[in-house]
Amino acid sequence: MRSLSCFFASLLMLWGCSNQTNNIVETRQQNKPFVNPENWPLHTSPLKRDALVESRISDLLAKMTLEEKVGQVIQADINYITPEQAAEYHLGSILNGGNSGPGNDNHASAERWLALADEFWKASIDTKNGRTGVPIMWGTDAVHGNSNVVGATLFPHNIGLGATNDPQLLHKIGQITALETRVTGLDWTFAPTLAVARNDRWGRTYESYSEDPNLVASYTPHIVSGLQGDLHHSTFLDHSRIIATAKHFVGDGATEEGIDQGDVLIDEEVMRDLHAAGYVPAIQSGVQVVMASFNSWNGAKMHGSKVMLSDILVGRLGFDGFVVGDWNGHAQVKGCSKVSCAQAFNAGLDMFMAPDSWKGLYKNLLKQVKSGVVSQQRLDEAVARILRVKLRAGVFDAGLPSNRPMAGEFELLGHQEHRAVAREAVRKSLVLLKNNNQLLPLRPNINVLVTGEGANNIAQQAGGWTLTWQGNNNNPEHFPNAQSIFQGIQQVVSEAGGHAELSQDSSFNVRPDVAIVVFGEQPYAEFQGDLQHLDYVSNNGLRLLKRFKQQNIPTVAVFLSGRPLWVNPEINQSDAFVAAWLPGSEGGGIADLMFTDAAGKARFDFTGRLSFSWPAKPSDDVLNEGNTIYSPLFPIGYGLSLQDNAALGPLSEDINGEIEHVTRFVYAGDPVVPWRMMLKDRYSQTQVTSKMQTNANGTLTAVATDDKAQEDTVMLTWTGDATLAIEGKPIDLTQQVVGDMTFQIVYKVIQSSSAKSNLILGCGEGCSVSMDISSSLQAAAGKGWQTAQVKLSCFAASGANLGAVQTPFSISSSRGLILQLKEVKVVSNPSAANCTL
Repeated sequence: MRSLSCFFASLLMLWGCSNQTNNIVETRQQNKPFVNPENWPLHTSPLKRDALVESRISDLLAKMTLEEKVGQVIQADINYITPEQAAEYHLGSILNGGNSGPGNDNHASAERWLALADEFWKASIDTKNGRTGVPIMWGTDAVHGNSNVVGATLFPHNIGLGATNDPQLLHKIGQITALETRVTGLDWTFAPTLAVARNDRWGRTYESYSEDPNLVASYTPHIVSGLQGDLHHSTFLDHSRIIATAKHFVGDGATEEGIDQGDVLIDEEVMRDLHAAGYVPAIQSGVQVVMASFNSWNGAKMHGSKVMLSDILVGRLGFDGFVVGDWNGHAQVKGCSKVSCAQAFNAGLDMFMAPDSWKGLYKNLLKQVKSGVVSQQRLDEAVARILRVKLRAGVFDAGLPSNRPMAGEFELLGHQEHRAVAREAVRKSLVLLKNNNQLLPLRPNINVLVTGEGANNIAQQAGGWTLTWQGNNNNPEHFPNAQSIFQGIQQVVSEAGGHAELSQDSSFNVRPDVAIVVFGEQPYAEFQGDLQHLDYVSNNGLRLLKRFKQQNIPTVAVFLSGRPLWVNPEINQSDAFVAAWLPGSEGGGIADLMFTDAAGKARFDFTGRLSFSWPAKPSDDVLNEGNTIYSPLFPIGYGLSLQDNAALGPLSEDINGEIEHVTRFVYAGDPVVPWRMMLKDRYSQTQVTSKMQTNANGTLTAVATDDKAQEDTVMLTWTGDATLAIEGKPIDLTQQVVGDMTFQIVYKVIQSSSAKSNLILGCGEGCSVSMDISSSLQAAAGKGWQTAQVKLSCFAASGANLGAVQTPFSISSSRGLILQLKEVKVVSNPSAANCTL
């Protein structure tokens, strides 16, 4: 793995290739540092400006009206705009967010994607009434294949690719992703992610190739050139390639406590040498778009940082494409809102990603240019950058999407040759952490039991950013060109005369020679995957492994996850343990390494090596090679081969003092694992498992709703008697009571109810305490976001058993109440807390 670190030394320059970046001390920066652009390497763009292209840009700028120019710098989501509106407002781009599809259908057919691309294209080039008719671009999150489209090839997520130690494989994956995206008429992907994830609690860790900046930098040219074509070859941005986006600039993998979109407190050297390591190689490979990051750096949001977006990215690093924002990311800049942010535009953001706020943003930006808040020169600069990318990529001359080469060749989605590359990627990504008594590889002509929640679950093995944003609400029929892990094992075993049995609960008809248990994280994306610690909290896999251990049945654990997690109990109960990451559509790649051929010879070896350090304790969230204290269970670069005969002894399962009580119950509108959000009425209860859920009798509906970010709150509407409850296993909050701590609730009352509303804490059978909050909700109606603190001691004083809290938060109400909920957690008493909301 280390041999890759110096591969692109000529491109990295000040980034260095002597592993210096691994030895940087990541000290927490308390005060805002002075950022000096001259401390950053000076590069020129590898792209030569074409005189004909520049002349055409000048002609277009002279011809376009102010309204057309303003439209060019705004990107709207297809769920919030029609082709006719895109034409009326002259929008330069559209996107499909993680939960957007043609007709608001995440499982729309490829034909419908292409048809909608045609509609937007035809509307955008309409020159009636003197319109210039600049063609529109469509951006999509094709982040592990064309992963929004049913039937597309799904590659392992980046964390798995980081373990392959194969940059050339990244090039092939980029090519296939581009080709399958072209089939549906789209021309732009929001990939690759160049984050260097340094805190594994972060919900986007699986989008990072590695904690090692040198590995990230070495992969970057290959994935960029795979997507866009080789900069020095005729394939560059030809009809088989798509526009790539290097994201998120910069520091997204460095936030405090791994909080997505949070603050980064590091000095300039660390930001430059570690977290920006992938950007020079991307720019030198001709990447056309850079996406600004949600995060702040010492309190200043990247979307509004002129020094980073203009002085450094363009002025020093030589970037010559355009900068696009992230999902309403401009709204997080101080003094801005979703519909107004001249600050971000003046800082160097060339295109606003304004999925649902595009119309208001358009109107305000138009006013700001007319008033001089945004100069005509700055507007022309941004529009020119966007036009330049469109012209380089052939967007103007490509014609109707359905008439372009490869468009409509739907047989290319999930093509066997593409799936073979994905299967190769799975094989190379698997990391063997334990193989006592060299249990693996197995002979295929045996009785094999396959069990666990992930055994026959393509949605789980594919993870987030798969058909839907969170990777949820996907069923087997949504993966026509895919193979589950069980299906892959069954094929290999049956062909050799063996028997493979699928079991949901560890029961079996024929005693197995070996049990393969597939378990791990459920799909998630972005901040909804943020963790408080690295303990794998589910006991589903452990329970199965223990049952087989008690029956003296050898076990192989296959762990599906988007990051390294503390799984010492599961490793101890396994004879062999495989880190399989999020392998995508090709579960058969796991069987390739598990089993020998008919003659007993290994068909493939385990070559995957950890690109992230594996935690020895649940608190090892910041565990990176080069840290002053570095004591992983398995270090970066670790991984067994089949010939290794190294027995792994019992690992410590003691976590006393390692994990604090789970004291965050709702975050970004979602229950924090392991808590569940329940909608209850008198006769039934319904768990919230989708972005819109209604209880059985229709009296309470929960809808994931945007505030500062995509679906970062939940909107709760009562149409009758019902209760919202956050439930889980009992926890002990007595120490928090002794410490005079409080419940902190962040909420907004959209509409109050005349009915009685209660805040309830449940502490087991027959144990609950309720607090009348009717007047508080009525007083807060229409007054925006509220942050309330309620003392835990109030519930204790009313008789609640705080030693066994099963329902830490619950609200009962009736018709009329509409409540928007963002967060519920336990915090220190801010002195203003009392016994009312």
